[in-house]
Amino acid sequence: MKKLALFILILSTLSFDTFKEDAFDVGEYIKFRIHYGIVNAGYATLEVKDATINNKKVFHAVGKGYTTGMSKFFFKVEDIYESYFDKETGEPYRYVRKINEGGYTKNQEGFFNQKENRILVKDYKRKSEKTIVLTDNVQDILSSFYYLRNHPNIDKLKSGESISIDMFFDEEITKFKLKYIGKQDITTKFGTVSTLVFKPLVQSGRVFKEQESVTLWISADDNKVPVRIKADLAVGSLKADIEEYKGLKNPFKVKK
Repeated sequence: MKKLALFILILSTLSFDTFKEDAFDVGEYIKFRIHYGIVNAGYATLEVKDATINNKKVFHAVGKGYTTGMSKFFFKVEDIYESYFDKETGEPYRYVRKINEGGYTKNQEGFFNQKENRILVKDYKRKSEKTIVLTDNVQDILSSFYYLRNHPNIDKLKSGESISIDMFFDEEITKFKLKYIGKQDITTKFGTVSTLVFKPLVQSGRVFKEQESVTLWISADDNKVPVRIKADLAVGSLKADIEEYKGLKNPFKVKK
């Protein structure tokens, strides 16, 4: 059941180089049903709210992952990820990470200084803080997901092309490489949806079987909403499907 916590991390590996506000807006809510093998492990939700930082209106994204039913008795997961990022540039200002995975807990908050390429990380569990030097255009784990959806050239990628990005996670900068596979129609509870298929290149070994063990399906409409994710893990497999949505900025296109 611990693999539930990987869901938001995998989604956030999709990030690109530019940003424009057209794929989402305040009020968007998406819910995913997550299976670990044949077990209904739990759910994950993503929601966009309004917030104000330094007298400036910003997006406040909240991602949650949690086990349900019998799963939580075997391995309880309650994860919360939050990100505050600029409505025009997509640059993150602040992130929050509160997780409880089978008794393993973390309570952190990070404050970005984009002008100086630094971040102040406060660890409330350890009662410590540190300043870390960043590379240019770094995203946090949740803001990178929204950063992806506003890339103006996402529909122009050719099969086999890859994009590398930098993401700040676990007090370090992680580099991900994404490969675009092509388009595919898939069946969802809402009907048949046209999607763009990606494979993030992950590190094989302890968690994943191979570098290309993860596959993501993103709606090919103007929302660029994640529709499905599958991952072959070192032990078992994970699958997540869109279960509910509301407040999408653009029509969610479903084929009859």
